[in-house]
Amino acid sequence: MKDKSPTLSQLNYFVAVAKHENFRAAANQLGISQPTLTGQIATMEHAIGVTLFERSRSGTRLTPQGRSLLASAEKVLQASQRFSEQAASLSENSQTTYRLGVPPTLGPYLLPYILPDLHKTFPRLKFYVREAAPHDLEAALSRGEFDLIISPLSQDSEKLSSAGLFEEPLKFVVPSDHKLFGKSLINPSDLAGERVLTLENNHHFHYEVLQICDQLGARILKDYEGTSLDTLRQMVAMGMGVAFLPGLYIQSELHKPEALHVCEISNLPIVRKHSLVWRTTSANRVFYRELVVLLRQVIAQRLGAAVSAVD
Repeated sequence: MKDKSPTLSQLNYFVAVAKHENFRAAANQLGISQPTLTGQIATMEHAIGVTLFERSRSGTRLTPQGRSLLASAEKVLQASQRFSEQAASLSENSQTTYRLGVPPTLGPYLLPYILPDLHKTFPRLKFYVREAAPHDLEAALSRGEFDLIISPLSQDSEKLSSAGLFEEPLKFVVPSDHKLFGKSLINPSDLAGERVLTLENNHHFHYEVLQICDQLGARILKDYEGTSLDTLRQMVAMGMGVAFLPGLYIQSELHKPEALHVCEISNLPIVRKHSLVWRTTSANRVFYRELVVLLRQVIAQRLGAAVSAVD
């Protein structure tokens, strides 16, 4: 079926002629020839099956049907202008809202430090933030439920692209009555047989700690798993075991160092790398790489004492 809808140009011509009530004056305003304008109006009238103007020696007047359609034509042109202005704004990428996913063991201890600086650079840039486990974040990103995620799972794939942001150390913490309390540097062998508390196994952090324990000969206390990092810290403070806690969490939340002691493991740096991840096909991928550069700078400035920004 042939499309009978007028083009935006034809609507613009229609409104111009209605305003001037003269084809020559309208053509001069539009910067086109009068025959071109006359031909386009005739084409439009034929397409919609309505005569828009009465032409006479005394001038050009709208028909009753033309008067009925004029307001609608003006609204369409105004909506088109608004659309173009919004598209031009969004094409800068820094003036829209992005759906951002973060792990619960990272978001609360990272975003408060970096979002204010991002807002200063891009005042109209906003993030709609939701938390989930890294595997769930990547699956949701692939489905289009997020625009961006920050994840420790940084392997590129056919569907996803990533760029490293920073490396975060995992610190070993013990209660005040533990034999290692007070030591700033301990040997890996000191952890052999230690009872290590961690989060429930629906957290990716659980498996990060499990891998460390397997390497050091420590064991996970499966009967005492925390539901959050705060719960984990409190369990350590009560003497229920030892734990590994993320460096950003320690900087942000460990306000009573006398209750817990933070240790470093000699010659065994334990870190996890966080990356910004997006869909490979995203139309905003160039902006995302620009965002990576800015995030690295902000993280180095604001959190350089706790984490290491990557190149």
